Amino acid sequence: EGMTERLRQYDIYRKMLAAHFNEPEDAAMYKVEQFEKEVKKRFIEQPGQMKLLIVVDKLLTGFDAPPATYLYIDKHMQDHGLFQAICRVNRLDGEDKEYGYIVDYKDLFRSLEGAIKDYTGEAFGGYDKDDVQGLLKDRLEQGRERLEDVREAIKALCEPVEPPKDTAAYLRYFCAKDSGNALQLKENEARRLALYKLTASLIRAYANLANEMGEAGYPASEAAEIKVEVDHFAKVRDEVKLASGDYIDLKKYEPAMRHLLDTYIRAEDSKRVSAFEDLTLVQLIVEQGEEAIKELPKRIQADPEAVAETIENNVRRLIIDETPVNPKYYEKMSELLDALILQRKHQALEYKAYLARIVALAKQAANPGSVARYPSAINSPPLRALFDNLEGDEEHRQKTAVELDRAVRASAQADWRGHTFKERAVRNALKVVVGADEALLDKIFEIVKNQREY
Repeated sequence: EGMTERLRQYDIYRKMLAAHFNEPEDAAMYKVEQFEKEVKKRFIEQPGQMKLLIVVDKLLTGFDAPPATYLYIDKHMQDHGLFQAICRVNRLDGEDKEYGYIVDYKDLFRSLEGAIKDYTGEAFGGYDKDDVQGLLKDRLEQGRERLEDVREAIKALCEPVEPPKDTAAYLRYFCAKDSGNALQLKENEARRLALYKLTASLIRAYANLANEMGEAGYPASEAAEIKVEVDHFAKVRDEVKLASGDYIDLKKYEPAMRHLLDTYIRAEDSKRVSAFEDLTLVQLIVEQGEEAIKELPKRIQADPEAVAETIENNVRRLIIDETPVNPKYYEKMSELLDALILQRKHQALEYKAYLARIVALAKQAANPGSVARYPSAINSPPLRALFDNLEGDEEHRQKTAVELDRAVRASAQADWRGHTFKERAVRNALKVVVGADEALLDKIFEIVKNQREY
């Protein structure tokens, strides 16, 4: 029976390796070390993407993954090995993780207590009792203290938000007072990062006590009030991240946070927010048009001004990000966005007409080639960027753009960006086409460096 079980485990392991590497089992079974290396790397660098990692003895002493928060023990362990396992899950990871959790399936708590007692007794043996008192702290007491500190901090951060402290007021305070204003979006970036950090800390601090609020000293009424409070700030965070476009850079941290929200706060908005984990808001608008608005958080949907500001800020973010790729085109997009925002603020457009215009502009910004008219030979993003940023009549710009494109493709070597000699080869090839105009050469070279196809 023991041999049969081991063969079954061996067969499962072969299938797992084959699926991971997308290779036949006989080939994949020799890649165990590569598999372990890749999995550990993923767990450390993208903890939010990995739900569960099963660690065996050979990894416990050398495995370094501070994000690991829960340890499930389903085998007999004792003494040093058990203490090593405890240390692995109890590693600090930034300011938000203060301790780990152990789920014991083998009734090892007596051994656990012994391991800690033996180790700490030996480690603190040379100190007086008064000196080491407080080093091992009460979890609920510490958890309550942490929760209260974070509640106070996030309320202080949001205190300047103007009444009635609705969604639009939060967006003006954390994003831009004048929606679509690139300078204000940048100036408020540190304020937004503080909001994201404090909200994450608040959610974690609450999750650590959510099932033990009474034991932590909170009356039922106050516990319910805190749950509503955490839900409110979590929604504010989601709305600000979406309205500013910051969610694009923070995607990899979302799965773990979403799990805590689903488990301890609420789950009904998860599907709505998760729509933006694979696509940006602008991409969603390109695909769905005005229907994309239905994917926004409910509190944004309920406020037409918040909807408008959210879309405007996201289109502005796209314009800023893409300007180095095609400066001339996105300068025009920026002017069109400014004009549309002005019309909305002066109430020169009905809301429905405004939505149609902003959706059309979002599509233009996201896909230049799908809207603007180009000669048939100008059929790729690099060619369009070169064509748009050259001077002269259409025939001259087309001819020069095609020659520049050929020059780059003929001279660009692998990994040429950031390599002095390889960059020089590309620049020299461009100079043959451009001539002695150094200012134009500098401009074209920067555009070429920012093309994803080259």
